[in-house]
Amino acid sequence: MKKALIVAASLGSTIAFAQAADSLKVKTVDEVVMTASRKKENIKEVPVSVTVVSQKQIQSQLTVNSDISNILQYTVPSLAPSSGTTTNSGQTLRGRQVLVLIDGIPQSTPLRNGARDIRSIDPSVIERIEVIKGATSVYGNGSDGGIINYITKRAGSDRRISGQSQIGMTGQLYGGTLGFRASQFLTGKITSKFDYAASLAYERTGYMKDADGINLSPTYSTAKMDNYNGMLKLGYNLNDNQRIEASYIGYASKSGLDLGLKTGKYGATPTIGEGPSGNQELTPQGTPRNHNFKISYDNRNLWNGTSLNINLYLQDFRTVYGYSDTFLNGGQSNVISRKKGMRFNFDTQLWNTKNSQGEVLYGADILNDKTVQKLEDGRYWTPDMDMTNTAPFMLVKIDLFKKLILKGGLRYENIRVKVGDFNTLSSIKNDGTFTKSIFVTGGDLEYNALVGNIGFRYNINPQINLFGSFSQSYSINELGRILRTSTSDTVSQLETKPIIVNNYELGATGQIMKGVSYEITSYVSTSKLGATFIQSPDRSLTIQRAPEVVYGVEGFLHFNPAEWISFGGSYSWMEGITSPKDDGDYSSKINNSRISAPKILAYLQVKPVRNLSVALDMLHASGQNRFEPNAKTGLYAYGEGAVPEYTVFNLRSGYEVNKNWKVSLGIENLFNRLYQPAIAWWAARDSDFVNALGMRGTFMIEYRF
Repeated sequence: MKKALIVAASLGSTIAFAQAADSLKVKTVDEVVMTASRKKENIKEVPVSVTVVSQKQIQSQLTVNSDISNILQYTVPSLAPSSGTTTNSGQTLRGRQVLVLIDGIPQSTPLRNGARDIRSIDPSVIERIEVIKGATSVYGNGSDGGIINYITKRAGSDRRISGQSQIGMTGQLYGGTLGFRASQFLTGKITSKFDYAASLAYERTGYMKDADGINLSPTYSTAKMDNYNGMLKLGYNLNDNQRIEASYIGYASKSGLDLGLKTGKYGATPTIGEGPSGNQELTPQGTPRNHNFKISYDNRNLWNGTSLNINLYLQDFRTVYGYSDTFLNGGQSNVISRKKGMRFNFDTQLWNTKNSQGEVLYGADILNDKTVQKLEDGRYWTPDMDMTNTAPFMLVKIDLFKKLILKGGLRYENIRVKVGDFNTLSSIKNDGTFTKSIFVTGGDLEYNALVGNIGFRYNINPQINLFGSFSQSYSINELGRILRTSTSDTVSQLETKPIIVNNYELGATGQIMKGVSYEITSYVSTSKLGATFIQSPDRSLTIQRAPEVVYGVEGFLHFNPAEWISFGGSYSWMEGITSPKDDGDYSSKINNSRISAPKILAYLQVKPVRNLSVALDMLHASGQNRFEPNAKTGLYAYGEGAVPEYTVFNLRSGYEVNKNWKVSLGIENLFNRLYQPAIAWWAARDSDFVNALGMRGTFMIEYRF
């Protein structure tokens, strides 16, 4: 039995980064968040660090690029830049892995991180995105760097039927790049008590080419891909206080790309796609299924001063990767994960007076996660892993004088993982030799933790609100990768201890004057046993478990001097250090696969006439040169490559023809800049050295009824 005792705390900031909203007005007071404390609260009452990406922001960014990971890189300051592919490898939050949810249903696969969780839904169905920055135990396993929760659209009309139709075309100034997308959202009330919301979305992308018109690398490519998304929500109000709702949200993607891989040379010639592939893939790359089912019950007056919320959910996920010859006889792998769980919590008001309020939230989370990584021919790359996580919790909130908000609580984590027997795959080393396959005897692993939280927010006046935090996460991350590279014949002899992260935060937010708002935050996160991919002497990837510290700053300024103009931007910077020998010497740096370069976001949006909105977005990724190449070979190790700076501009515009019709035009990479995404440089491998997407336009027509 493996035990850890943790006492944690969580505080933070609660203002949304209102970058490039269609309305040109900052919305902070009326925003409602539920991710941070698992109940609906005014954003100024939530004492944790949260960024809310509104539906208007999402719809506006959708005009430029429909990839949700791309939308997030332009709206969340401390999120690392997107890779521009189907994988979100390297897209960390504050230098650590993030837990992705859809309406509270976990999408991440921490037992074997497949790096496909951010790109697991079409943005047309999202009402808003709530991002908790920094380690948190609110939703349990996997949230070392924070949480991204996609909140989907709800029934929002008293009419029998209303909705939104969108149709659009995408393309570049080169042949074969034409793409198409369409979405339909419907909502209404069938009776006074029965409501519904439904959505369908389909997208077919064209070829993706760089600024010179050359096909991008086919590895993890989003080119020639069919993307599907469906949603159905049915709600019934039993009475004024009770409601039951059932929902289904499904996503799938399938690649039809048939390009061969022409490997380039790191730092000199990009890897590209050319001619028919002629590869040995049996299954199209992509995510064939991501099914999410949920039933919820709410009772706002279970008994005097107490409400109840119950959620039952089921997720069935499978993602497929491309052909690889890194192991004997080659093949395609896939990650399969099935989750089922229940969350229930009671909310009891302790007191409610003129100058103070008190309430307590208590309940439990139960999750079963079965994950495995297999090859398409049936061989196991990881063993079957069956995790059961039970976590009772209690949170207390006190509001004093409508200015000082205090929160605190406890959560007890009990995690049990059953690991099956398996044979490791015989893999190919860089020198052409093979590692020997060994039989590994499975077994049971158990982890326990008591986590706590305490937090405050002091709303002094509109000009300055102070916040500070100490928050903590407790997670089992990449257990499957540790197991699949086992050199021991029994699971019990492997280093599989959980990752425990402590996050400290201090900052301020407010409105300096009418139309001018700001936020600045500093943070430090520590872990006694972190997890980072490093390169072994034979250039294969292993996981380094060592003490580490990550620290940084982030902030934004927003100006809205008049109704017709809005502008502002954000800045984020971080650093990470580690002690590989666990001797207290933190002179080594965590590599660039986790520690991204400083990022600057900026935007300008104007309304030259009443119905026309035009916006310009800028993303500047600073240069990053933190490591030296090998003195003998001149090669960088994985994650240590020097990253040059780059700047990209996007154009967004929309014209309201009338109350029903709207046309939009967006241009990604407006100046057709030829550059490489950060991952192409820090990965320091020939096959990963790729160019980014060149200029690409999107034209959309929208009808609301």
